[in-house]
Amino acid sequence: MLGKLQAIEDKYDQLSELLSDPGVINNQSEWQRHAKAQAKLTHVVANFRKYKEVVKGIEDTKDMLKEKLEPDLKEMVQLEFEELKQREAQLVEELRLLLLPKDPNDEKNVIVEIRGGAGGEEAALFAASLLRMYTRYAERQGWRTELLEASATDIGGFKEVIFLIEGDGAYSRLKYESGVHRVQRVPDTEANGRIHTSTVTVAVLPEAEEVDIEINTNDLKVDTFCAGGAGGQHVNKTESAVRITHLPTGIIAQCQDEKSQMKNRDKAMRVLRARILEQAQAAAHAEVADARKSQVGTGDRSERIRTYNFPQGRVTDHRVGVTLHKLDMVLEGDLDDIINVLINTAQAEKLKEAE
Repeated sequence: MLGKLQAIEDKYDQLSELLSDPGVINNQSEWQRHAKAQAKLTHVVANFRKYKEVVKGIEDTKDMLKEKLEPDLKEMVQLEFEELKQREAQLVEELRLLLLPKDPNDEKNVIVEIRGGAGGEEAALFAASLLRMYTRYAERQGWRTELLEASATDIGGFKEVIFLIEGDGAYSRLKYESGVHRVQRVPDTEANGRIHTSTVTVAVLPEAEEVDIEINTNDLKVDTFCAGGAGGQHVNKTESAVRITHLPTGIIAQCQDEKSQMKNRDKAMRVLRARILEQAQAAAHAEVADARKSQVGTGDRSERIRTYNFPQGRVTDHRVGVTLHKLDMVLEGDLDDIINVLINTAQAEKLKEAE
């Protein structure tokens, strides 16, 4: 590990020299390329340098402890030695995590698809609650959200809603939200006070750039139609809604949220690219997924991952066994207590696999 870290630091120093080279400075595209490469190494190098300082401190205190010291001074040096050893162990663990292979999608924006499952109108209403939850969480993170497609019900729910979240590390924080979310509560229409169980499926897809996935325009079938609203009423009389079919895969994406056909086409293409990328990555990783599943689950939309129990005011994530008795706060976007455990569990599993 130390050899790999030293090689990373050497690379970092080489990039620093290049960034100071007048020839590179005058070529802005080259300078930006080197600056971006260096930025990716900064956190690892900073921690490695802290580690080397701590190791030097440990050697210095060990030498001091070999000398004849006054009892009080020796006690102070011994205490410092123990603190440095603890810090060394902590830094080693952090560096091991930093050296783990990165998910190439972690820094991408995400497209979130929420669909009502079992439970009819109750499921559709809870889909609206999850849309609000993720929107509030995005606001807390300083991310931007944009509605891409929605199929609303007459009472304020959603049969389906698709939206974009743009922000640094959005996928790294939200990728474990894919799966079945179960809600247990008494519907407003329930006269006998019985608890009903409904489900909503969530899919979190990394947004695919054009460089990530190449789509031949000849492989696309584009249909336009009049946008329709709840109850089958037409939102407008022009064919502004767009449905795009990728013929080789059969994947379909559509959008009718905008009045402009061009804007709807752009949004539908963003969803289509994300779905095609997800299918390609799922196929590429199928053998690995079959051989070994992560502790935090497969991320499959058919897997029940979390229960929101209204009568008890609790949220339980079944993958990591975490239960929080703050349902109202979670639904207002206070998700970090759950997400942090999921990320830490995934990292622990990766460390175990790397041993």
